[in-house]
Amino acid sequence: MKHLLKITVAASVVWVVSCSPEKPRFEENSKKNTSSAVESVADPTKGIGPVKHVTLSTPLDQERVKRGKDIYEMKCEACHRLDDQRVVGPGWKDITKRRKPEWIMNMITNVDVMLDQDPEAQKLLELCLTRMPNQNVSVGDARDILEFMRRNDGEQ
Repeated sequence: MKHLLKITVAASVVWVVSCSPEKPRFEENSKKNTSSAVESVADPTKGIGPVKHVTLSTPLDQERVKRGKDIYEMKCEACHRLDDQRVVGPGWKDITKRRKPEWIMNMITNVDVMLDQDPEAQKLLELCLTRMPNQNVSVGDARDILEFMRRNDGEQ
């Protein structure tokens, strides 16, 4: 009997709370939660991922350029050329002049989300017809690759 009384009280509380006019309806809450990550990005030209701000230095950090070149040769060269030739992926010529550093680094480190949600990355996917594989590149290594890209684009 005690158990039945607890169930009845609990059901009454649920009914009162769910019918309360002050409580937002489920549909209102679900609309707020369905926005994509792209909509919540402050600057969509920076891509989606962990990299929010990159400070570039001049002259180039030659140690970073060397590490970036080594990573390029190991993980990137099979699909990307340093000129504008498209192989599997697009060529890298002038990439640092067309894209913000944050976008480049987010594309390298967060490729799956970028290809699924970033409009510019999706355009590249349509052009190349092959998803860039996740190479598990750290943010530090992506920064080195970016420095190598800057060197490739003529920065000193």
